[in-house]
Amino acid sequence: MNASRKTIAAPRPTPPGRAAAPMPIGELARRSGVAASALRFYEAEGLIHGSRSPSGRRQYPRDTLRRVAFIRAGQRVGLSLDELRQALAGLPEGRTPTKADWERLARHWHALLDERLALLQRLRDTLGGCIGCGCLSLKACALYNPDDAVAARGPGARRLMWGEPL
Repeated sequence: MNASRKTIAAPRPTPPGRAAAPMPIGELARRSGVAASALRFYEAEGLIHGSRSPSGRRQYPRDTLRRVAFIRAGQRVGLSLDELRQALAGLPEGRTPTKADWERLARHWHALLDERLALLQRLRDTLGGCIGCGCLSLKACALYNPDDAVAARGPGARRLMWGEPL
């Protein structure tokens, strides 16, 4: 066996009737693939909740692994921390969320995710035309904004992101 290869022991099953031991922040960071500094940030933002060991070290319930996975997945699809916080607030405290809890949360997000999918498709379709355009004709460019007229409609890439008319 290669001496430099590190083996990771599988977590021990929790005996019936006993709560699983809290997970130290270092173990949560290692198992979730998220830096400890990010975990502390998530805690400060109210996305996850931990406690302190008798020696003062941060520790988390084992179900925090799923919450962190959920946060990371939500961030990858562009959800804000506020949207994630609201969703996680619907999960039970004091017990590990069940499959039914997670399914309820997912149902709540169907409309939001459908909206995001439509936005991504609109971006894909619009950007394809823009990239091929080369801006040879500003008269035909859907994003051309003479005299910054679109600014009156609000911030951001209004035409590109929200499909607003010319």
